[in-house]
Amino acid sequence: MKQLITLFVNDKEYEIAILPNRTLTQVLREDLSLLGTKEGCGLGDCGACTVILDGRPVNSCLVLAVQANGSQITTIEGVAEGQSLHPVQQAFVDHGAIQCGFCTPGMILSAKSLLEKNAHPTELEVREALSGNLCRCTGYQKIVEAVQTAAKTMKK
Repeated sequence: MKQLITLFVNDKEYEIAILPNRTLTQVLREDLSLLGTKEGCGLGDCGACTVILDGRPVNSCLVLAVQANGSQITTIEGVAEGQSLHPVQQAFVDHGAIQCGFCTPGMILSAKSLLEKNAHPTELEVREALSGNLCRCTGYQKIVEAVQTAAKTMKK
């Protein structure tokens, strides 16, 4: 039996009737057409499905959509500031921290969440914040450098 829930995604309210066993990833992608949230492993190991839920990065494949009822959710589609990329997004581009791009939305959201809580992270803190996000292409160094550059840019 479907349940009516309200999600606040990227500052927009959605009221949707869903089956209670559907994950937040499924609802974001299939019902709201927000395709930036990727389903990688479906087990919470890869971080491709990372979104910011009530201020915290979470693996949306592990969250039932009904658990997010009434929550504020930020997906990669809500990160840019108008027509301008967010500083974290721009730093990823500038540092070549994007290759295939599959992990990038989750990486950016994890980095954004870190920088909102810690404006001056050390390299170790950046690596720790990104430890739940797997990348098979970049080797992580360019990603870490991008986050550190974004931190400097965001301080201004």
